[in-house]
Amino acid sequence: MSVDHTKNIIEAEGIDFAYNEDLVLDGVSLKIHQGDYLGVIGPNGGGKTTLIKIMLGLISPAKGVIKLFGEDIHVFKDWWKVGYVPQKVINFDVNFPATVFEVVAMGRYGKRGLFKSLTREDKKIINESLKQVEMEDYKNRIIGDLSGGQQQRVFIARALAGQPEVIFLDEPMAGVDVLAQDQFYQLLKKLNRELGLTLVFISHDIEAVVNEVTEIAFVNRKLSYDDNPKSFVKEDMKKLYGDSKFIHHHHKHA
Repeated sequence: MSVDHTKNIIEAEGIDFAYNEDLVLDGVSLKIHQGDYLGVIGPNGGGKTTLIKIMLGLISPAKGVIKLFGEDIHVFKDWWKVGYVPQKVINFDVNFPATVFEVVAMGRYGKRGLFKSLTREDKKIINESLKQVEMEDYKNRIIGDLSGGQQQRVFIARALAGQPEVIFLDEPMAGVDVLAQDQFYQLLKKLNRELGLTLVFISHDIEAVVNEVTEIAFVNRKLSYDDNPKSFVKEDMKKLYGDSKFIHHHHKHA
């Protein structure tokens, strides 16, 4: 799917946010287009996760406006259109006694409501979501018995089960080995290109981001770069990061 730069599905305008007296975001404006595969990068503490949480309505900015699918976030009701995969590998309780199918089924409740039984159609969508991430053979396994990479795929499937139009992923490669990361990037590319999903993900893996995404946003309190990754060269990284450390991994790219 090609990016439609005439259609903004997420808009942030003039976003300020502070923790106590510490200004984390300062006048950040960012537009996410339909079909984008956007990588959000920047140094630790630069405000990347804070910006995503504001876009998801999890926290409120001190100043600025967020629009989702053309509606102000305060009146937006179609939250099923927005999927979210948080930093789960680091904090996930491996003793949580749920099967893979049950975890993915949680993604249907955003549309159906918490206390409604799953229908045949719901179960079909859950199985299709597991198939999309190549985890259908694991649906009866306990989620805590899976590897970090497998767990991440399950949480992607949970987001897919809600049939969203955009999925936010916060550090999806955390705790995942390099081989699983390569497979994971191939999955994200497939979701973007074949299913037409808009993807927004935070990462410290600069090399992978530059090679995989269609757009890059560099956030370090302000939005310092928002453009095509092809023009984001090493000189830009050094200029934007300064002496900050950033991560490089060696990945295979199709």
